[in-house]
Amino acid sequence: MFSSPFPDVAIPDQSLYEYLFGGITEADLDRTAVVDGASGAETTYRQLLEQIDAVAGAVSARGLGPRGVAAILCPNIPAFAAVFHGLLRAGATVTTVNSLYTADELALQLEDAGPSWLFTVSALLPGAEEAAERAGIPADRLVVLDGAAGHPSLKDLLTAGAPVPAVSFDPATHAAVLPYSSGTTGRPKGVKLSHRNLVANVEQSRGLLNVKDQDRLLALLPFFHIYGLTVLLNLALRERACLVTMPRFELAEFLRIIQDHRCTYLFIAPPVAVALSKHPLVAEYDLGSVHTTLSGAAPLDGELGAALAERLQCRVLQGYGMTEMSPVSHLIPVGATDVPVSSVGFTVPNMECRLVDPGSGEDIGVPAEGTSAPGHLLCRGPNVMLGYLNRPEETADTLDADGFLHTGDIATVRADGVVTIVDRLKELIKYKGYQIAPAELEALLLTHPGIADAAVIGTPDADGQEVPMAFVVRQPGGQAGTLDEAGVMDFVAGKVAPFKKIRRVEFIEAVPKSASGKILRRLLKTP
Repeated sequence: MFSSPFPDVAIPDQSLYEYLFGGITEADLDRTAVVDGASGAETTYRQLLEQIDAVAGAVSARGLGPRGVAAILCPNIPAFAAVFHGLLRAGATVTTVNSLYTADELALQLEDAGPSWLFTVSALLPGAEEAAERAGIPADRLVVLDGAAGHPSLKDLLTAGAPVPAVSFDPATHAAVLPYSSGTTGRPKGVKLSHRNLVANVEQSRGLLNVKDQDRLLALLPFFHIYGLTVLLNLALRERACLVTMPRFELAEFLRIIQDHRCTYLFIAPPVAVALSKHPLVAEYDLGSVHTTLSGAAPLDGELGAALAERLQCRVLQGYGMTEMSPVSHLIPVGATDVPVSSVGFTVPNMECRLVDPGSGEDIGVPAEGTSAPGHLLCRGPNVMLGYLNRPEETADTLDADGFLHTGDIATVRADGVVTIVDRLKELIKYKGYQIAPAELEALLLTHPGIADAAVIGTPDADGQEVPMAFVVRQPGGQAGTLDEAGVMDFVAGKVAPFKKIRRVEFIEAVPKSASGKILRRLLKTP
């Protein structure tokens, strides 16, 4: 086993609301908590807490409490913070839903999680109404935050005048949120994260990320994803920083918001890092306020990280985690030296890890010097989930008897504790006995000036061997239009061992990705 080089932190035995807001000072109440990036409308901490209390009172008066579940289908807008924390203050469990979901996908999650309330916005109402009807949620419990005929609005909740409920539950066992994750494989499952899980993960991350109360964090990563929920929404509020919300990514608007609102800390996924480091539009905006960028949700290549740091003249960090770990287990700390950005840094405090050989099942030790052999990463700590909702077998497959979460990711560890994720265990391509990491080839492809984005999967050749196939998005303009299949394969062949060569190429308009930035390889699979 190996653990964090940093000392353990004390984890308060509190609900998430008590932890985030219980010690707020009078001076902090007048700080700006959330800014709507599009309109510039500001919400102070005082106003936010009043809204949280009002939402908690309104839903509690209508019977939603510690044994209830509510769903939020909502992009990143200031109201999300009030509704989410209001529901938790009432003792409810919140299942957050991907705002890109179709009505069918939404209905499946609602039917599985069993919420009695659904909160959404008018732009998403058609799908929400269809899914709510299938899940048995009545119209008077389908809240349309910005208002719609036949449904209550956020204004209705805020003006209901119901008192804040007095609720009691065990923070260590009461589920605060039910985000959905595929884990290491299979259909999405509800991940039961307790109040203690969420409190622990903010506390584990605080000292490494060093967010200050004067920081302005651009909230692009969706709050419905655990990355955005923990390291943006909850951590920023704990530090009394300011969140600047952005409901969807559009490069020019993203750059304008950074410039106009003087954002200092960016939390992004690698696709945004690609745009920031390569797109000519970036040069037209003043991004000098940015001092730190943290990339997560998918592997960030070292060359891309260095290019981003050079272009924005800021520090670039990388983190790693899973929904099942609330999500952060590893981070490059602010101020770290001799830690490559291609790594995910150190294990966060209060966590223990193991590397296990995928073939033999034997533990791989931390070397006295240099870097270990790659192994399956296992993690244990107070941020690890309670389990999957109504999935005892999948829970047992993921959480072993010793409490270690089997991440499904392959990693190495340096003698000093720096961890690097090599790839997903299930995504490794096996060619003539060799193992090939798609992420390595994707990172290499992104160094080509004519390639805007790329994804690599294993696909069978005529002999039944699994060979690497690249899906490539050409960089617009310039010489990119002349890039052909042979050019891509020759470029890679000149830089890798023969068994790693790209054997097939297909040009596509865009690489399919989740809202958090992970490549959806299943959508690229070929017959």
